[in-house]
Amino acid sequence: MIRPKGVLLGSVSIVVSFVIFVVPFLFVLVTAMKDRNEANLLQFSWPTRIVLWDNLVQVVQARDYQLVIAFVNSTTLTVCSVAILVILGAMVAFVLQRRPGRWTRIADFLVLAGLIVPPAVVPTIWALQKIGLFRTMTGLILIEVAFGISFTVLLFKAFIATIPRELDEAAALDGAGPIRMFFQVIFPVLRSVIVTVVVVQSVAVFNDFANPLYFLPGDENATVQLTLFNFSSQFTSQYNLLFTDILLITIPPLLMFLFFNRQIVAGQTSGAIKG
Repeated sequence: MIRPKGVLLGSVSIVVSFVIFVVPFLFVLVTAMKDRNEANLLQFSWPTRIVLWDNLVQVVQARDYQLVIAFVNSTTLTVCSVAILVILGAMVAFVLQRRPGRWTRIADFLVLAGLIVPPAVVPTIWALQKIGLFRTMTGLILIEVAFGISFTVLLFKAFIATIPRELDEAAALDGAGPIRMFFQVIFPVLRSVIVTVVVVQSVAVFNDFANPLYFLPGDENATVQLTLFNFSSQFTSQYNLLFTDILLITIPPLLMFLFFNRQIVAGQTSGAIKG
């Protein structure tokens, strides 16, 4: 029997979620459909004339198709960063979970510190300049990996704790070394949590605004988030094009969450119960 209190809490949760997530998206969509004069009013109202296609064309063609270049840059950044995070994070988590000792405690502390200690922009820029990676895609990829590795390791470590050690012992008896054991035995078992890491970190890297702004300046290096500057400045803003740009940028992460929602939940809860 369903309790009235449970129905009330469920209804309130649905309404709150709708207000927080759906209403802002609808506002972006409606504003992107308006012309410049009507969009500048910033009113949540249906447009008198729908010009969404014209806005899309202007956004894509702005500054010699900078948005297209930005999508290529963001895709390259996201794919490379997430690939390194998945492989490196899983390997580190495997060692920390299966090889406990004095040094692993220090490593665990450093992993937790990565979630707590705020990033220092100026020293990071200085370090990148010294090794010749400032204003390079390689340098920004390393920055994204450094900022995301702590969360990734903790997520993988919680899942690996649920994998029986007998699996490792059986692989060792068959003559598998550490590298072969990890990639042929352990890594395939991490499928659900890998999907979670890929989706969560891809959205985080793709939507990152501050790191590309600080560590990869330059119009030719622009990522999708930095294209918002094309339609908003100190003196004037084209809100119809700005919200159209936001709409285009929002679609890829939104589709990822819609398609992989179940896998994300499964990966985040898989390490909650050890057994």
